[in-house]
Amino acid sequence: MTKEDIDASEAPLMDHLMELRSRLIKCVIGFFIAFGLSFWFSSDIFHVLILPFNWGVGHDVGLISTKLLGFFLVKLKIAMFGGMFFAFPLIATQIYLFMAPGLYRNERQALVPYLIATPIFFVLGAALVYFFLLPVAIKFFYSLAAGVGTTGEGIDEKALIQLMPDVEAYLDFVMMLILAFGLTFQLPVVLTLLGHIGVVNAQQLKSGRRFALVGVCGLAALITPPDPISMLAMAVPLAGLYEIAVFAVSFMEKRREAARAKKEAEEAAAEQKTAENLPAKPV
Repeated sequence: MTKEDIDASEAPLMDHLMELRSRLIKCVIGFFIAFGLSFWFSSDIFHVLILPFNWGVGHDVGLISTKLLGFFLVKLKIAMFGGMFFAFPLIATQIYLFMAPGLYRNERQALVPYLIATPIFFVLGAALVYFFLLPVAIKFFYSLAAGVGTTGEGIDEKALIQLMPDVEAYLDFVMMLILAFGLTFQLPVVLTLLGHIGVVNAQQLKSGRRFALVGVCGLAALITPPDPISMLAMAVPLAGLYEIAVFAVSFMEKRREAARAKKEAEEAAAEQKTAENLPAKPV
């Protein structure tokens, strides 16, 4: 840590407030631009969000709306969700740029990988919901309704229970699952960050593996639809992500120990060289 690093991390209070104001304005502008674009294309986005429903049922389906403003509220929710999703890279970048002057050089370098990993793991969680969990869950719910039986005979025969999902309820269900999986998939990012700052270490994570697995299963049972496939779809990846976090923290600790040992060896060599260059004392 040099004097230049310390001087670079200092700034008057008014400069910090002006910087914060500038960053907040950019975040708000970015969000409203993303919100407006998402609202403009909300119908197209809705057609994309309904595809897992069609995959689960096996054919194209139509949803109903029980409210006069139902689909307008759906478009607003899509725009809000899309605004936050597409504006997140800008918001995260502005947060980092605001914090960076107050961080030392090594801290700034250490924070960048976490900013990159956060949206990547969120997208992985959302992709698991979109391509696997939603079709499986919807197929399961429809099979329950079909298992009740039919009524009528011949051409008048029809299912005893006909599911007619509400468009707003379906969208809330989809966004809840995407948000839940996206956030829970931040597990390795959070644990690795805690390991980086020294709050936890690899040995603690290894010894707490059994408790973590119980917590993962409980969280999966709480968040996912009440069928075993959906719960396993969350529990198994989270267990794997926990192991990735254990490996990452262990790897980080080994690198830290190697760097410390190298630094100590260099300091010892420098001291020895200095001692050899000192003139011998007269007897």
